[in-house]
Amino acid sequence: MKTLIEIIKAHIEYRRQIIKLAKADIAKTYRGAALGWSWAIIKPTVTIFVYWFAFEIGIRASKPVNGFPFFLWLIAGIIPWFYISDMLSQGTECFRKYSYLITKMKFPVSTISTFVSLSKMIINTILLVIAIIIFMAFGFKPTIYYLQIPIFILFSFILFTGWALFAANIAAISKDFANLVKSFIPAVLWLSGILWNSEGIQILWLKKLLRLNPVTYIVNGFRSCFIEGIWFWEQPKRFMYFAIATIIMWILAIWSYKKFRKEIPDVL
Repeated sequence: MKTLIEIIKAHIEYRRQIIKLAKADIAKTYRGAALGWSWAIIKPTVTIFVYWFAFEIGIRASKPVNGFPFFLWLIAGIIPWFYISDMLSQGTECFRKYSYLITKMKFPVSTISTFVSLSKMIINTILLVIAIIIFMAFGFKPTIYYLQIPIFILFSFILFTGWALFAANIAAISKDFANLVKSFIPAVLWLSGILWNSEGIQILWLKKLLRLNPVTYIVNGFRSCFIEGIWFWEQPKRFMYFAIATIIMWILAIWSYKKFRKEIPDVL
């Protein structure tokens, strides 16, 4: 509890610096590129097109979902994944990326994962706005369920900011951990129902197991906003599973921060 209070105080005291560093992180990511910020849109667009082509033209395994074209169903789930994958990879290595804030300045280490997460979420929010425009272009007007999009943005931000704080501490001590996480990212993509409908599984125990996956919850949550038209409180058990996973994640984050924070400056 003492460590948690310390982390909260640091975030309150350095709240302005967190916002400034989040903006700086975005600028740093695309600095030196001729197209600049355009890459934040181009890269996801190419990825979406590749998956759409593979399923629609190649495998021909795509079918409309709840009256929505597969392309729109794919967009609704894969855009949140871009933020998740960035946090799994770049969030894990954020302490190494910003090692100068740890070794050369008096800066609260716990806030690094927060401003990195915030910068990725800003880009992802822009992509979500583009997704809304695409849905409207296909003739699907915004519904009242769009009001819970900010809620799922907040859910994913809280969970993966906690992940970054947990993983960055360990990755700062061991590079092998960061490499291990990167090797598991494709597995998370394919096992979380992002490219296929996890609700269509006929094996009951496997379907229940997937519902315990917080990544699946977030992805399906955004699809419930865009396509399925379901409020998050209408699925209380799934929300409870996600809340428990988030609490466990933050307990691990606080533990790793408390255990390794004194060693990290020497290691980096």
